Amino acid sequence: MTSPTALVTGATAGIGETFAEYLAEKKYNLVIVARDQARLDERATRWSTQYGIDVEIIRADLSTQEGISKVESRLRDDARPIEVLINNAGFGINKSFLVSPLDSENELLEVLVRAPMRFMHVVLPQMKARNSGTIINVSSVAGWIAGGTYSAAKSYLTVLTESLHTELRGTKVRVHALCPGFTRTEFHQRGQMKMSGLPSFMWLNAREVVDAAWKSAGRGEVISVPGFQYKILSFLSQYAPRPLVRKLGMNVRVRQRSKK
Repeated sequence: MTSPTALVTGATAGIGETFAEYLAEKKYNLVIVARDQARLDERATRWSTQYGIDVEIIRADLSTQEGISKVESRLRDDARPIEVLINNAGFGINKSFLVSPLDSENELLEVLVRAPMRFMHVVLPQMKARNSGTIINVSSVAGWIAGGTYSAAKSYLTVLTESLHTELRGTKVRVHALCPGFTRTEFHQRGQMKMSGLPSFMWLNAREVVDAAWKSAGRGEVISVPGFQYKILSFLSQYAPRPLVRKLGMNVRVRQRSKK
């Protein structure tokens, strides 16, 4: 029997890399998507050797139409169906919306909003037709606060996930939103975000985050929020008075901005 295939975006670092290796351990063949060719080659060689799976590479910049189209083309390949889609690729902008470059804001929307939306639009009809498949959208607890366009984009992804999960209820197609808090990855370093003041107990482990999401999706749940601390914060963010939530979101954003 042929092993199922999982496609992971942003698969060479952070939560995406952890998801890819997690699925490789479960003997899924992989399609890994990222911009860095050297990292793609290294991960593909390591995982195919270590786990005895097939690893396909797609070098693509998901902030561009060309990059998104490359992934869409692979998702449309009915002869090689994608059983699991992990929409993980993303980045943050470490500037106020009032001074950030418009090009950067547009790129954020392409990567965090349009790319996952388009990938789901391509693959979900196939999954529904065969009544099988899992999509995990890597969102964020930031989607419940008012923290700039990153929060707005993650809110879109979470709400769309909830809508699709409800629409597909009664089928064996699972659509799930992973909403982690601060997780030890390269994300904040790449975004030049100031994180030194964050208490150690607020940091999550990427492997535990991925494991929680996979098991939660397997149970048919729509959202997972790993970590007791973020379960509490998520509850407060969703049900506290909005003026307080807006203030919280702004304070988080200001503290993250680098002094460089």
